[in-house]
This record gives sequence, structure tokens and C-alpha cells, in this order.
Amino acid sequence: MKSSLVIVALSLSVVCAAQEIPSAEVQIKTAVLAAPADLRDNTTVLGYSPKDEFVVLRKGSNEMICLADDPNQKGLNVSCYHKDLDTFMERGRQLRKEGKSSQEIFDIREKEVKAGTLQMPKNPSTLYVYTASEGDFNPSTGDVQKGYLRYVIYISYATAESTGLPLKPEYPGQPWIMDPGTHRAHIMINPPKN
Repeated sequence: MKSSLVIVALSLSVVCAAQEIPSAEVQIKTAVLAAPADLRDNTTVLGYSPKDEFVVLRKGSNEMICLADDPNQKGLNVSCYHKDLDTFMERGRQLRKEGKSSQEIFDIREKEVKAGTLQMPKNPSTLYVYTASEGDFNPSTGDVQKGYLRYVIYISYATAESTGLPLKPEYPGQPWIMDPGTHRAHIMINPPKN
């Protein structure tokens, strides 16, 4: 009986530790790693309150919005995108919160864009994604040893024919188009990893 209680207590402490929310300062420090260096000081940053609610951590004054790392996931995964993508991104977060699958989210947003109830940017708009493995990221301090930055340029309804881009990369770092001909068409740029 005693050993069962110890196991339950240890299990609960592991679960609680995994869900610890980093300070707003640490969340901001890591979120802006996804932004171009000259824009980091003035980005809006969205992240998590001590109650695990998604909130504005810092109101910025430029065109970029950065998302803090999800404390419930292993490793680091932060992103920063142009403000013109915010309605699209917010709708995705809403649908995810409702428990929709990735395919359902895609289908719902495609339908809404075609109906004119969800607006996509009129110009190409960039999303930056910065990641690091669990061993290369300290969530308490926000220190990252080996991060990786990739780029996504949304260009709704673009195709391989309209852009001259291939549907898959033929060599590391080659830009290519993903989800061509849809609301979520985007150019992927995955630099070679060192």
C-alpha cells in the first residue's frame, strides 16, 4: 500500500512538472527567436498565463506576432507570423480547441475562405518557425543550444505552375510549394540542418 502511494505521488509530480508554465519573460525570450532579429523587440507575443490560458504576454508595435512554446509539449516550438495571417491562425487555434482534427481544420477553413467569411492575406505573408529538441532547450531559463529556423510563405491558391516551384524539394534547402491550389498554399523553405 505504501509503495503504491509513493508511485502515485511520483507520477503526479512528474505530470505537474511537465505542465509548469514558464515565466512571461522566458516565454517572450524564446518566442521572439522565431522573428527576424531586427523585429524582435517590438513584436506582439502570445503565450500562456500561470493558469495555462492563452493570452497576450506583450503588445507590440510592428507587423509581427509571435507565439510562445506550448509548455505541455516536449522540446521547443515557437513561431512568428505577419499580422495579416492572424485571423487565419486564430481560427485554427479555435478549431483545435474544439477538438477538430488537422484535416477537419483544413476543410473548414477552406470552405470559410471560399465563402468569404475567413480572410486570407492579399499579399504573400511569412511564418517563421523555430524549433529545438528537448535536450537542446531549457524551459526554465529559455536557453537554446541548437535551434532550427524554417520559413513558410503563405500565398493562397498559388500552384506549381503559377510560381515555378516544385511540389517537393529536390535538394536540401530548395523552396517548394505545399498545399497548392488551396487557401493554405504556401512556399516551404527548410534550410539544411548543420
